[in-house]
Amino acid sequence: MGRYITIVLAVLISLGCFAKNTKSAKKEKKQAEPQVELATKIDTASYALGIAIGAQMLEELEKDNYNKGIYAKAFCDVIFSNPTLMTSDSANRYMRQYVKELQNAAIEAAKAEEKKFLEENKKREGVIETASGLQYQVVKMGEGPKPTADSKVKVHYTGSLLNGKKFDSSYDRGEPTSFRLSGVIKGWTEGLQLMPVGSKFTFYIPAELGYGAREVGGVIPPYSTLIFEVELIDIISN
Repeated sequence: MGRYITIVLAVLISLGCFAKNTKSAKKEKKQAEPQVELATKIDTASYALGIAIGAQMLEELEKDNYNKGIYAKAFCDVIFSNPTLMTSDSANRYMRQYVKELQNAAIEAAKAEEKKFLEENKKREGVIETASGLQYQVVKMGEGPKPTADSKVKVHYTGSLLNGKKFDSSYDRGEPTSFRLSGVIKGWTEGLQLMPVGSKFTFYIPAELGYGAREVGGVIPPYSTLIFEVELIDIISN
């Protein structure tokens, strides 16, 4: 919500605040843009700020399917002290509630998607489900020792979401990574203990064994099911 309000405060320059309103949006007729002369450093900085923040806000408006014409009209009404249909307090209250509803809907959709995927996935040949709900598939079974919950291991991995979007990969970085199993998500702690050194498994990790309600790095949404291809290279120490 704070990010939303911060961006909103400067965007209307790039959205054509002086030239557009709800009527023009409905008629879909392009109006003449105002002539702007960048005569001073302040003028230039103002225009540059509008371009930079406007581009960010435009992306948000389109992503969340907001009505850009109505948004522009409301913004202009505020900055030019015109009458508005809502007070600032009522607008903020409404937006908090609206964003909360969107978040709850997204959570429920993610949970439904996860349930459907895991129910179907565990029926696939070669997929095994543990008591915790972790699912895995053996790509290659190694012959080395297995790590314990306190082991430090060296692995190569690729992580992706259910939609196929890759969010991390040690292969892409060109080197394996090392960590203690006691310091990672539950799905990794459990799953890697099933792997002898030299193995390569695919893990299907439910959100409750992953990051749960947390958003991670702007690339893993809350309540995400995670798919990892993991190669256990070595046990560094126990």
